[in-house]
Parts: sequence; C-alpha cells; structure tokens
Amino acid sequence: MAGFALGMVDFIRMSEDGAMSGEGEQRDGVALTNLDQPLFEGAGAAKRDLVDYLDAVAGRIVPHLRGRPLSVIRALRGQAPFMQKNLPRYAPSWIPTVRMWAEASHREVTYALCEDRRTLLWFANQRAVEYHPALLSGDQVTHLVLDIDPPDAGAFALAVRAARLVRQVLADAGLTGVVKTSGAKGVHVFVPVDGGVTTEEAAAATRAVAARAERLDPALATTAFIREDRGGRVFVDSTRAGGATVVAAYSPRVRPGVPVSFPVAWDDLDEVTPADFTIRTAPRLLADGDPWTAWMPGPQRLDPGLVAEGRTIPVARVQAMHEGKRRARARRAGG
Repeated sequence: MAGFALGMVDFIRMSEDGAMSGEGEQRDGVALTNLDQPLFEGAGAAKRDLVDYLDAVAGRIVPHLRGRPLSVIRALRGQAPFMQKNLPRYAPSWIPTVRMWAEASHREVTYALCEDRRTLLWFANQRAVEYHPALLSGDQVTHLVLDIDPPDAGAFALAVRAARLVRQVLADAGLTGVVKTSGAKGVHVFVPVDGGVTTEEAAAATRAVAARAERLDPALATTAFIREDRGGRVFVDSTRAGGATVVAAYSPRVRPGVPVSFPVAWDDLDEVTPADFTIRTAPRLLADGDPWTAWMPGPQRLDPGLVAEGRTIPVARVQAMHEGKRRARARRAGG
C-alpha cells in the first residue's frame, strides 16, 4: 500500500498546481488547471499566459530541450521560485527520464527529458517557468557557452561590449558563435563544437576564451568568480561546461514582465534590451521562424592552442572556494 501512496509534499504540490482537479481544459491530452491565477508576484501575467506562450513556441523550444537532462524553475503559489531537478513521483509515466550523478548535490538525480509538446504542456501546468537543459546530449558535448553577466540590470550595454570581446576571441581562434539575451540582465554566447570534443577539453577552451576576452579589455571584463572582486566590471563566466545547465533559447524567466531568452543578431545587439522580449512579444517577433536554429553554425573543431591554454587556468569555482576559505581564515585570525 505504501509503495504507491503519494508523499505529503508531492500531494501538496499536486493540489497547488491543480493536478488533482478536474477543472480547466485539455491540450494534447494534458489537463490544464487554474489558468487564470497569477503566475507569480510581479509577473503581470496569469498561468494561462505561460501555457499559451509555451504552446505557441513549442516547435521552436522543444528541439533545444530534446535529449538533454532538464532542470526547471517552478513558481508555485505562496512559495519562492525553486529549481527542480528530480522529476516528481507523480509525473506521468510517459515522460522519459535519465538518471545522472549530480556532483553539486552528490546524489543520483532522475531528470526529465522534454521530447515533445505534451511534455512541455505538462511542465507548464506545473508552473515550470524556466527551462534549463544540460549542455550535454547523452555523453556528448555540443556547445561552448560563455555567460556574460553585467554588474547590474541597467548595464546591458556593457554586457554587449563584453560579448563583442568574446566574439573577437572566437574569430581569432577560427570559431563562430551566436548570441541570445539571457532573459535576465546579460547575454549568452553559444559555440557549437564537433562530437570529438571531450568535457575536459570544452571546459578548458571555455576558460581560455574568457581569459583572452578579459585580456583584451581588463577595465571592462573580468573572470573573477567572487563578486566582490569584480569592481563593477562585466563577469565573463567560464563555468558553464560539462554537466552544467543554461537557460534555453525561448525559455521564459521568473522576472517582472516574464522576459524570454531570445536570439539576437550580432549587428542588432546595440538596438535591443532584454525587456524587449517577453512571453507577450516573442511569438509575434518570431512569427514562423526559429532564428536560434537558423543562425547556429555547424559543429566546429577546437583550436588545440585554446585547449592547451585553458588547461593552465584554474577552474573558477574551485579557485573561488579555496580563496573564500583563505579569506575566512584571515578574518578569524584578525579577530
């Protein structure tokens, strides 16, 4: 009996998401409930707006989620948004899963694979606002990713300038990347790589690209992982590698107005802001297109010199952890 009884937390969340209610409507066999409730505080949108948006762009976003372990950020009523990695026990049996070791939590996690519109709609009904696929497809590295993070929300122009540094570094190494708004305050640069690239090589190359961008303009860009060391500069984050995730193109974000991570042509970056792309404006801007797919170059071979340089650069998270401990000891010693 206990084997198929719902845990109390699962029961509460099912009730909050309307999963046990017969009210609402259906799409693709998925029951949709509580659609007219506010999505989250400050969203300026209802749950229906999220569902309608994801349904409208399902053909564009699902291909970028397919085959990749998926983490989502959910916004349940009365709770702070939270990232969910493990697929809940009450999820439909038709959602495929993959079990992977999560280094951060030191445990095995059962991730969902979002392979189709039906799965996307189910997640939307669970108030999953953000979609963060892994950078690995199976065990294969598919992209280098540079996360360009300006010091504050009003400094998008600085992020654009730093992204152009990254573009120059890539060009010098014989590589081409595409760019999208993060949906928050910065941008993401994606570089597709060929199937022979290992996780270690991708991580090393990403560190080297970030370091070279910093050297081009150290007054603008920094690779300092510790925030207090950035001094108002743009953080070029080289840690999105291996089993890391990054928000998908076309994914909404849990931000006021529900902005969307949206592809932008390099030549247009100076003309836009992240707030231009929301769950209300994005479908019209996309029409029937998928610029993220259209602009993405084919897989590219990494410059061996880039990888070799990156291997000499410490992993930022590890370096920051050791530095944080050193500073803590110094503070204690200083009384």
